[in-house]
Amino acid sequence: MFEPNSEDQLRAQAFKRLKKRRDLAAHVLIYVLVNAFLVAIWAITASGFFWPIFVIGGWGIGLVMNAWDVWRGEDFSDEQIAREMQHLRSDRDKVAK
Repeated sequence: MFEPNSEDQLRAQAFKRLKKRRDLAAHVLIYVLVNAFLVAIWAITASGFFWPIFVIGGWGIGLVMNAWDVWRGEDFSDEQIAREMQHLRSDRDKVAK
C-alpha cells in the first residue's frame, strides 16, 4: 500500500492526469477535423440549411464534458469520503429496520 503522497503515488497520479490531457487533445483534433469535413460537404452541396450544427452542437457538449473531467479536481478529501460513508451507513440502517 502507498503511504500518503509517496513518489509512486504521485507518479501514478501524474501519469493518469497526463493521459487524460493527451486523450482530450486527440478528441479536440478529431472533433475539428470531422466537423470541418461536414461543413465542407455542406458548402459543396446545396448550402441550404446549416445541418452540421446538430453534429457540432451535440458532439460539442460531449467535448465540453470531457474537458471538464480533465480539468476539474478529481481527488476527494478524507472528510468527504467519511461523510459519504456515514450517509450510506444511515441509508443501510433505515432499510434494515
